[in-house]
Amino acid sequence: MKKSKLLCLVLACLTVLSLLLPGCAKNGTAKIVIWTSGEDYRNEYYLSELEKKFPDYTINLEYMNTSTIAAKVIEEGENCTCDIILSEEYGYLKKCEPYLAELTDFDFSSFLPELVPESRKFTPESKNGGCIILNPKVLEEKNLPTPTSYQDLLDPAFKGLISMPSPTSSGTGYMFLRQLTNEWGEDEAFDYFAKLTDNILAYTSSGSGPVNALVQGEVAVGIGMTMQAATEISQGVDLTITFFAEGSPHSMYGNAVLAGSADRSEVMDVFNYLSTDLCRGNNENFCPEQIFTDSKPKMDGFPSEIPSGNMENDTQEEKERLLKKWTFS
Repeated sequence: MKKSKLLCLVLACLTVLSLLLPGCAKNGTAKIVIWTSGEDYRNEYYLSELEKKFPDYTINLEYMNTSTIAAKVIEEGENCTCDIILSEEYGYLKKCEPYLAELTDFDFSSFLPELVPESRKFTPESKNGGCIILNPKVLEEKNLPTPTSYQDLLDPAFKGLISMPSPTSSGTGYMFLRQLTNEWGEDEAFDYFAKLTDNILAYTSSGSGPVNALVQGEVAVGIGMTMQAATEISQGVDLTITFFAEGSPHSMYGNAVLAGSADRSEVMDVFNYLSTDLCRGNNENFCPEQIFTDSKPKMDGFPSEIPSGNMENDTQEEKERLLKKWTFS
């Protein structure tokens, strides 16, 4: 009799636990881990849509910066605890290629051909471009001319009135270093930044720093991200986006599947949905620089035409080599 009561008590406890831990029951179908370097608002969009599409899957979306994602993939190797990489820089994805699955069944034809990686081991997700951003009010208050070239920014009148992200801590800052190195040659580019440093208020640690400084009226000129400037403009902030003769530098971000997870149908279901339908949604709502052949999204405040800068040789090895030479911040 006592044993019967004890058994009933144990069964009752297990029933309560199963109700208190719905995640465990959900895990019985599939658990998928995604590492992303995307912004919070984009991560919320992706996760919300994935949960609607795959209500029976447990999907963990974990944020890490781009370098950390690559380091963990390489460190964990074939035993990587991640299934899908979302919104990672192309340079880092190329370093991770030995551990990425071959996407032999994925249809790359909807993307601009020049954005498709040769290895076909990752898919385009977004294009992050840079521009020159002006605060007309500060220019007027300081009686400054509107700059029309990089050389104009060397005018001593701009001392302390320019903000730029540091290439050593910001992918946005590195975009400009990479582009001008391609355009002018390495020696001339580094000589230029040595002179420009005299006019920099401070090299910011993140790509959002220059736009924040412009919004607060701390500087007249920002060397920063087009998307962030456009977002502020769409909200009524008086800023102007311009491009110098060299055009807009840019970085590409992509999605990938870890080789050890490619044989799981649920992982491939999530990856394919991320990299097609949700990728289009991200392009239309958050990152409107063109990546699809049949779509050129429009957003308030975002330039309709963007001259593309020279981003040749944009490899992780080149990045590491150039950054060893950077001594200005």
